[in-house]
Formats: sequence, C-alpha cells, structure tokens
Amino acid sequence: MRDSNKLLEQAKRQLASSPNTPTAAGQTASEQRPMPDKDEVIDAINRMFAEFELVYHNQYNKAFATAEKLSYAKKLWFSNLCHIPPEQITAACHRAIRESEFLPTIKGILKYCEPDDTALGLPDAHSAYVEACRAASPKNEQHWSHPAVYHAGKQSDWYFLANNTEQQAFPIFRRHYLALCERVREGEALAPPQPEALPKPDPKPLPAEEQRRRMRELRSKLDI
Repeated sequence: MRDSNKLLEQAKRQLASSPNTPTAAGQTASEQRPMPDKDEVIDAINRMFAEFELVYHNQYNKAFATAEKLSYAKKLWFSNLCHIPPEQITAACHRAIRESEFLPTIKGILKYCEPDDTALGLPDAHSAYVEACRAASPKNEQHWSHPAVYHAGKQSDWYFLANNTEQQAFPIFRRHYLALCERVREGEALAPPQPEALPKPDPKPLPAEEQRRRMRELRSKLDI
C-alpha cells in the first residue's frame, strides 16, 4: 500500500505540472470548472480500492495479484478520475457495489459518476414520447414530468407527433429528447414552458366617435 501511495503521489506531480490535463469532455481543465484537490482524489481512490477488496475479494485478488499490478492500477485509475470530485467518486463506488456483481472497470466507474436520470427527474425516452403525444393543448400550460419532455415535443413539432405513427415519430422525438437529457446531465437547467401572456387591455377607452365608426364597419362587414 505504501508503494501504491508513492506511485499515486508521483502521478499527481506529473499531472499537476501539465497545464492541459484533459477532462472527461475532452477539454482542458482551464476551460471547465476547477480541478478537485488531488490529495482528496487520491484518498477517495484508496478508499474505493479498499472497499472493492472487501466486496469483490476473489476478483480483486485475481486482478491485482501483485503489488506492482496494484500500484499500476491505482496510477491508471487516478489519471482517469483526477478531474472528478472525490465525493462523486465515492458515490460511484457505492453505486457500483449496489448494482454490479463484478469488479468494476474504470469505464464502469466513469459511467456511475454520471448523474442518474431518475434522480434528475428524467423519464426514459419512450415514456417521455407517450407523455408528449398524450398532452392536451395548449402544450405550454400542461404539467410536465420534466421540461425536457416539453422541449423535445416542441422541437419535434407537435403536429408531426400527432399525425404520424410511432414508428415514424418516435425516432425523431428520441433524438431531440436524448440531446436535451445530455444537456441536463451536464448541469443545464432547461427553462420550463411559459404560458402565453394575455394581451394587455387598452388602458384608455376609445372616444365615442371612434366606437361608432368601428361599429359601422362591423355592421357593414356583417351586412346588418
């Protein structure tokens, strides 16, 4: 364990010296939010490996049979998780333990680090499609499970959804909806649908002569 920590410290120094450490989105750290404290990330990774050893004992010992393999693995995990806040790593570790019977991979933990759609209030794509198709008009005055459903319906075109089969309409809706879901996962708060504002009443009543003129025009149009 001492050798592992030394290797992690070495990796930490190497990464800290690089001004363009890539992030999960393929951007540099300076283009996104500040990098988390690397010592805290190291602690989170050490705790995660300790929990993995307890839960996945046989798989863990087979994967990291030697101290050298364990040291290299921790260095590799650190290089891939260094941009993620430590509390998010810990939450991903616990989620993996709850949901997976097998020792998680780096890719698996990165996936578990992504927000859970259920926690974000996002229904699955087909449920969202059904909700959009069944919504009454006016659409912007309905109660939506999530604004993403409304915006996906609007972008797909309400008339198109209402007048085409699911086989034709759902792929279009799904494409828009998944793109909106990705924006929500990245932290964007989608604007809720806004009811159309009622026209403002004329603050001043029309003069009597203007009222009579308009009445004459109306009678003329109606042939009264």
